[in-house]
Amino acid sequence: LLPDMGHDRALATQGAERVGHKLLAALLQPFQVDGLEYTLGASMGCTVFPKSPNESAEDLVREADTAMYVAKAAGRGTLRRYEHSMQRGVAERLALAKAQAVAAAHPEAIVIGSDQVCDLHGQALGKPGTHAKAVAQLQAMRGHSMVFHTAVAVVCQHSGFCQSHTSQVTVQFRDLSDAEIERYLHLEQPYDCADSAKSEGLGISLLDAIHSDDPTALIGLPLIATARLLRQAGVVLP
Repeated sequence: LLPDMGHDRALATQGAERVGHKLLAALLQPFQVDGLEYTLGASMGCTVFPKSPNESAEDLVREADTAMYVAKAAGRGTLRRYEHSMQRGVAERLALAKAQAVAAAHPEAIVIGSDQVCDLHGQALGKPGTHAKAVAQLQAMRGHSMVFHTAVAVVCQHSGFCQSHTSQVTVQFRDLSDAEIERYLHLEQPYDCADSAKSEGLGISLLDAIHSDDPTALIGLPLIATARLLRQAGVVLP
């Protein structure tokens, strides 16, 4: 954690990246133990905090972790700064990890894994958990559009099949009043739902529009893509 990097975000980002590159250079230097030479492989992700008033320490860790996975995919000794476009890859990586974990225990089975990331102007929204957090989420979303990245992965260890896909859904929220937000939350209590709204229930009344090539993706599993991947895995559908 690098505190007090300045008030200019661009300069703070440049400073953080310089420190990161220095750390990588130091880690990649060979060293000796008992006369034997060793080298370490390292990748690094970084992010600048805060980018919005609603960001939390959990957001900071998640963003740096996301950037680190992108850095690892790019190769040894790489640093990547968190960017809004990385959200898509997060959902797909998590869906694949879920499917692979189950497939390892059931190698003969064809396993489906899914995950979803809700993206409001580059900030990922999780499950609120409490009424107060749900109010804050809906207040931040009112009058704005947000993107849901919904990923599915299909894995079969026995056949070696492993494919994934991410569908995007853009949702436009109405300019909700505080009274509408409170009324909705008390009626449906969607505190275990990412973005604090259930479009399959009363949450649809909060929206102006939904744009997607797969409307099922908004609920959490893109069925059009899932069916396509299952056919590729050898499942006969319908």
